Amino acid sequence: MKRNVDLFLFMGQSNMAGRGIPDGENGEKAPVILPGAGYEYRAVSAPDHLFFMEEPFGREENRKDGIDDGDKKTGSLATAFINAYYLCTRIPVIAISASKGGSSILEWQAGGSFLEDAKKRLRSGRKYLLEQGFYIRHIFMLWCQGETDGDRGMEPEEYRLYFERMLAEMKETGTEKCFLIRIGEYNGEEAANYDKIIEVQTQIPKENPDVVLVSTDFAEMKKRGGMKDWYHYYQWAYNEAGLKAGMNAGSYVKTGREPVLYDPYYKNLYFSSYDVPDLA
Repeated sequence: MKRNVDLFLFMGQSNMAGRGIPDGENGEKAPVILPGAGYEYRAVSAPDHLFFMEEPFGREENRKDGIDDGDKKTGSLATAFINAYYLCTRIPVIAISASKGGSSILEWQAGGSFLEDAKKRLRSGRKYLLEQGFYIRHIFMLWCQGETDGDRGMEPEEYRLYFERMLAEMKETGTEKCFLIRIGEYNGEEAANYDKIIEVQTQIPKENPDVVLVSTDFAEMKKRGGMKDWYHYYQWAYNEAGLKAGMNAGSYVKTGREPVLYDPYYKNLYFSSYDVPDLA
């Protein structure tokens, strides 16, 4: 019997890559992967193996002239996401790391080193799983990115244009849906804010049936003391955001209904009007 799995590409910049410190101190402990819930496929460093999922996820996955985050990956939301997704679906996740700190949406375009590397990692993972006798039910991407473009004052329509170009490339490579984790607030001392990026990331899933908003939780972390510097979060904040995102993505895949979220940024309920097919 073939083993059913869902293949996920974890894409974006540093808050997808993870800057937590899961050492168990100061509430920084990362969750342990549930038995059978998920595995990491290391497309760069070990493309002929699966590894038990653990933090820091993607630490070894650096490619020269491609996605290279050095040794900056220290603890992410990925394990919490996978645990929650598995509890909803009972389908293991095969996770591929494809995130680069400090990256703009302009760098995730066709022909650019980051997007081409992400596509290469996805193709490698899919080929390996099929050769090993796995049945891939779904191929998804989880996206969290936008702080760099907020710093640069990018206008919402410009961000939308480049995001949708990127998504079209990923769909041609086999991705079915993009699960979106919206960015949080700026926590620095400069005259900057992320209002425009938050605005467009809230609107895109309402208008694009291929994008599902699964978390708005980063928006409240500044107020709750969850930010450890101008841009990044403590591990407990990544854990919470990953948990919520995994629950919402898993529920969507199981029921075909987009999640209704409380949005702490706008202090209202977020919902999309799309009726989507049952993916279970």
